[in-house]
Amino acid sequence: MAGALRAPIMAAMSGRGTTTSLALRGMRLSRITLHLLHGLWTAAVHFPFYPVPRRRKAVRDWSRKLLRITGVRLHVEGELPAANAGPVMLVANHVSWLDIFVINAVLPVRFVAKSEIRGWPAIGWLSAKTGTLFIERARRRDTMRINREIADAMTGGDVVAVFPEGTTTDGSQVMRFHGALLQPALMAGARVHPAALRFEHDDGGLCVAAAYDGDKSLWQSMLAIVAQPALHARLCFLTPLTSGTGHRRELAAAAQQLIADRLKP
Repeated sequence: MAGALRAPIMAAMSGRGTTTSLALRGMRLSRITLHLLHGLWTAAVHFPFYPVPRRRKAVRDWSRKLLRITGVRLHVEGELPAANAGPVMLVANHVSWLDIFVINAVLPVRFVAKSEIRGWPAIGWLSAKTGTLFIERARRRDTMRINREIADAMTGGDVVAVFPEGTTTDGSQVMRFHGALLQPALMAGARVHPAALRFEHDDGGLCVAAAYDGDKSLWQSMLAIVAQPALHARLCFLTPLTSGTGHRRELAAAAQQLIADRLKP
C-alpha cells in the first residue's frame, strides 16, 4: 500500500519540499471518501426538499469542508458578483478538479461540463444533482439546446460558470478561450466575470502538484494533493465585462487577457 501511494505522489512533486506522512495521507483519503458519501446522502435525501437558498448553502459548506479535509487553504481577492444585479457568467482558467470546489466554497454556481462526466461513478450523479449543465460538444443541436438552457438559468438568477479553455493546464499558462462557451452570455445580456485560479506553495511559488492535466489520472492527482504539507488556492475575481453586442470571440479574448495578466509572475 505504501509503495502504491508513494510512487505517483513523488512523480508529481517536482522535487519541491517534503510530503506529508503516509498516515496523514491515508487519513485525508479516508475522510474524502466519507465526505463524498455524506454529499451523496444529502443530495439524494435532503435536496428534493431544500429551497434554492438552502441548496446553495449546503453546496458552499460541503465544498469548504472538502478543502479543509484536503489541506487546501483558500484565499479570495477582488469583488464577488453582486447579488440580484442581473444575469452573470463566471469564466475561469482551469487547473484541477479542485477548481469546482474552490469556486463553490466562495460562490455556489452552476457549472457547464462535458457530458462524459455525467457517467462518472458517484461524482457524475452528484454533479447532476447540484445543478451541473452537461453538453455534448460533438453535437451541434445539443450546443444550441445547452446554450438556451444556460441563458435561461442566468436570467432565472443562477450564476453559471464555464472554463473556456476546454481543458486543464498545470497553471503556468492560460490557453486560448473558446468563444462558443460564452455565447449564452450574449444571449442573456449577462455580465461576464473573469476569475483567475492559482495553486501555490507556502512561499507563493506555483504548485503544479494540484494540476489535473496531461495523462494524470484522477487518483494520481488526488494522491499528489493530499501529499502537500501546505497547498494554497488563490481565487481572484477581476473586473467584470459587459457582453453588450460584441462578438463572442472578442469577449473571450478580453476575459482571457485579464486572467493571463493577473497570473503573470
